[in-house]
Amino acid sequence: MDKYGTLIAPNTIRFERLLPGPIERVWSYLIEPEKRAKWLANGPMEAHVGGAARLSWLHSDLDTEKEPVPEEIKRYGNGHSMDARITRCEAPRLLGFTWGADPARLSEVVIELSERGKDVLLVLTHERLPGRKDLLSVSGGWHTHLDILEAHLNGRTSPGFWSSHLKARAVYEGMIGTE
Repeated sequence: MDKYGTLIAPNTIRFERLLPGPIERVWSYLIEPEKRAKWLANGPMEAHVGGAARLSWLHSDLDTEKEPVPEEIKRYGNGHSMDARITRCEAPRLLGFTWGADPARLSEVVIELSERGKDVLLVLTHERLPGRKDLLSVSGGWHTHLDILEAHLNGRTSPGFWSSHLKARAVYEGMIGTE
């Protein structure tokens, strides 16, 4: 399985990861704030359609090797937050939520889980991204965050977030290009 995302439309990227199950365990890392904080972002989530969510990123708290924040992305070093709305929720198989700060430019993240024997196939699709800059921005981030989730669920510590993110972003710049 290729770890890199696939462009499935000009404004949509899809990632697939095979993770150790059971499915309820993986689901808990999507909806429980303290578990989600290990790989993505902390914050409350009302796990029902129409529910509110607050994603608060603090990359220094992720389950990764610790490393300094690179100069070119210092603005994210102290964390940032985003409010979202749950658009789809069918435990333990489907979670969707809005993405973005500007209501006129919201995209949607949809995460689907399906059992594959003892493993779980996670398919994350980020759709309706407003432009190529947005597509590029989320691609390296999702790639790196999913690497961290995969490592964590396999009992390993992931390499540092920032160095991994910059490497992934460079790959996506080659795949996607810039505006």
